[in-house]
Amino acid sequence: MPRKRATIREVAQATGLSPAAVSYALRGLQVSEETKERVRAAAAELGYEADPIARALASGRTGMIGLLCGSLEDLWQQSLAVGISRGLREKDRYALILDAFGDPARERALAQQLRDQRVDGMIVQPIDPAAAFWPELCESLPVIAVGDSIAGTAGEVVFDNRRGVTLALEHLRTLGHHRIAVLTPTRASTPDRPADVHVMAEAERLGLDIQVATSPHGLADATAVAHDILAAKEPSAVFCFADSIAYGVYAAAQELGLSIPGDVSVMGYDNHPMSGLLTPGLTTVDWGIDGIVRAAVRLMSAAADGGTRRRHVVQAPTLRERGSVARVPGHRQGL
Repeated sequence: MPRKRATIREVAQATGLSPAAVSYALRGLQVSEETKERVRAAAAELGYEADPIARALASGRTGMIGLLCGSLEDLWQQSLAVGISRGLREKDRYALILDAFGDPARERALAQQLRDQRVDGMIVQPIDPAAAFWPELCESLPVIAVGDSIAGTAGEVVFDNRRGVTLALEHLRTLGHHRIAVLTPTRASTPDRPADVHVMAEAERLGLDIQVATSPHGLADATAVAHDILAAKEPSAVFCFADSIAYGVYAAAQELGLSIPGDVSVMGYDNHPMSGLLTPGLTTVDWGIDGIVRAAVRLMSAAADGGTRRRHVVQAPTLRERGSVARVPGHRQGL
């Protein structure tokens, strides 16, 4: 027979304290350090574990944080989800991870589902940050946005996409690239995402001929999109708004017998660890995922604990140069 769960009353009897004092001690509230240690030692000896349902009913909190990812086919978002879930666990919270599969309609349905399941808060890397449902949803629970800004959130860790796009396009232009294909996961239904807006503005400023195409994150689909673009032999460089998409460009180039960077240069946008293992290594924009994770967990913890101060963190990018981008033959620097 399984052992019966020890109760908080039994811990109280073992320590000579009231059940209320034991409850405070286990939660680290309103008691001395000596009392906390005595209660925790007794709880460990008795095998006491807090009943999560009872704790949720008593506190009005579930300990669950919804983590809504735009697409877990994106390897960088997988790394982000792992980091955030571990960070939340260190704060005695658990992540409920959901995948929108790159679909704005699914993103809305899942966000509303998380709200209805009464999670303590939500961290989202939005597909459609301008969607009309976000402000209303943000009124019902604390939401932390990662990547792009959302109206009404309790906080946000936004990427300086203007700087990131500028770093990438200026690097390509300096090396003589003027006809550039840009592969983005953004769909036609959500054309106002900052990175996509900035790439067109910067292309005009720099005098670049930009061809934009939508590409999923999954390797097979990204390879198919890249295959069509490379087969036309028009761009001298491909700039991808995710390293996962850039991997598809590598695969398509291999299928077509093209060399990187000899026949086409390739750039990514998030510096996934695998990007340094490619041959040649992928030149990419690094967003500093460890800093993003720390900031998102910190903001979510503060908001879930009832903090009302809205915090805005801007994540600055750096250019990580490897071997996938080369100077256009005959181009002299500065031209």
